[in-house]
Amino acid sequence: MKDLNILHIVLIYLGIINVVTFFMYGIDKWKAVSQREKGQTRLNSAERKQLRPKVKAKKSKMRIRETALLGLAVLGGSIGAWLGMKVWHHKTLHKKFRFGVPAIIIIQLLLIGYLLYKWT
Repeated sequence: MKDLNILHIVLIYLGIINVVTFFMYGIDKWKAVSQREKGQTRLNSAERKQLRPKVKAKKSKMRIRETALLGLAVLGGSIGAWLGMKVWHHKTLHKKFRFGVPAIIIIQLLLIGYLLYKWT
């Protein structure tokens, strides 16, 4: 009975972390697109070049850090990260995401397999 309660808690945790991770990828994609649209419509190219350091500083505060997105995957949200990449078409060209998220999934599946083997 005790093992069943732990299993339920782990499954609930994995469900929540994957949903949160999926939507974090979507939010970051939305912020990236809206940030890009703001920069293109309000300023001409000369003004954008002049303000580029300020825009980059603001942009980094507004967006979700890549380490946070990958960290959510490591904490159990790897399926949500992979689905977020596919659904939102976000971070699919970055090598650390394109290869890192599937690697995290494989490592987590191997870990789960090992734990189930030892547990039973």
